[in-house]
Amino acid sequence: MARIDYADLSRGEAAALADRIVAERGSVLHLYQMLLHSPPAAEGWLNYLTAIRHRCALDGAIRELVIMRIAHLNRAPYEADQHAPIALREGLRQDQLDALALDEIPADRFDARERAVLAYADAMTRAVQVPDAVFQAVRGHFPDRELVELTATVAAYNMVSRFLEALQVHSDDQR
Repeated sequence: MARIDYADLSRGEAAALADRIVAERGSVLHLYQMLLHSPPAAEGWLNYLTAIRHRCALDGAIRELVIMRIAHLNRAPYEADQHAPIALREGLRQDQLDALALDEIPADRFDARERAVLAYADAMTRAVQVPDAVFQAVRGHFPDRELVELTATVAAYNMVSRFLEALQVHSDDQR
């Protein structure tokens, strides 16, 4: 159960933004129900994550690969629950999703590009500082724009999982 009640989506600024979220995304997920305690924070979050997920050139399978890995590294089950179906639609296989939950990733489930991305996401998430060798390995697979988008995606979803877990937002919460 979440540590604080979800926001009342029927009042003031929260209501207007909740309507926008429903129009753009179909529903107001628990994440946004919590964020809507602060409509300015919710709106900034919505704009940023919409850009990351829908406006960037980064391949959707790579994006979902790192989101799922970060969800597992940060022990953020809500994020994994929300993104597993998206990851499968973007082309990841179930055996890959299963492997992302392991401490050590089996090399045979991922190609060289995916392994470089996973090492990068792991370094950014676990240690913050990325060793030069890890950066150079991922750098060889992406032009500058996509490398920046990959980095922004890893950073953004670390933010998401930390928010979710600090406030204990979970899929089975009742609104």
